[in-house]
Amino acid sequence: MTDTFTLDTDIALIGCGRLGSALVEGWLATPGFKADRLKIIEQYETSATDQAKAAGATINPSPEQMKGVGILVLAIKPAVWREALQPFADVIPEDAVVASVMAGVRLDDIRKAVGGRPVARLMPTTAVAQRQGVAGLYSPDQKARDVATALFEGMADVVPLEAEDLLDPATGVAGSAPAFVYAFIQALARAGEAEGLKPDAAVRLARGALRSAAAGVSGGQSLEDAIERIASKGGTTRAGLDALEVDGGAARAATAAVSAAVAKARDLSR
Repeated sequence: MTDTFTLDTDIALIGCGRLGSALVEGWLATPGFKADRLKIIEQYETSATDQAKAAGATINPSPEQMKGVGILVLAIKPAVWREALQPFADVIPEDAVVASVMAGVRLDDIRKAVGGRPVARLMPTTAVAQRQGVAGLYSPDQKARDVATALFEGMADVVPLEAEDLLDPATGVAGSAPAFVYAFIQALARAGEAEGLKPDAAVRLARGALRSAAAGVSGGQSLEDAIERIASKGGTTRAGLDALEVDGGAARAATAAVSAAVAKARDLSR
């Protein structure tokens, strides 16, 4: 990740739903990002489009205003991406890069739809809004990889992938995983209630544990070291970990969740 936004080009974003809004919020929060160089195509007003407009972005630009776009970001629902893209596919410059954050839409299909322009696919987490995201990235084109990395690295740890099919497991491990982690934290809070904590106290303690866990690996420490730093032999944490590992419980649950997410992603791409 970097501390500042370094790209010097106009950016157009098609789609400002949940993920598109997170991208907008992350860009606006990144030092050096110039909102007046952002153009958003979105049918409905959202808090993100209002925030971007107030900062100087153009909402629903004319085709003429799209002629200087250097990066086109696709954050559209996969079911309607062709129709949403069509009015702009021939308007953007020939050397523009297309970055897709759509799940299940193959890179070759996008490249054909944009006349062979370089394309990168990314699967970011919505924590890009807080500049704390992570994004899997695949592209066979070096320019597309470089531009997409620069576009996201101010708000996400960009992880290059060797093959497009690896975006599906990347989605399961990172894109979908925050919800898996939240579900586990919710289960921890309920377990605390079962042991006598009041609901509000249980939730606050469980959320605090999540923040503590994130802080514990913020410096790049290995997960094994982070666990061992807390789980002293014969202590309460080790007892809890041993219970999690009975019959492969934690690993089995994680494998099932990731496998289901990957299977769904691959089903969507058919």
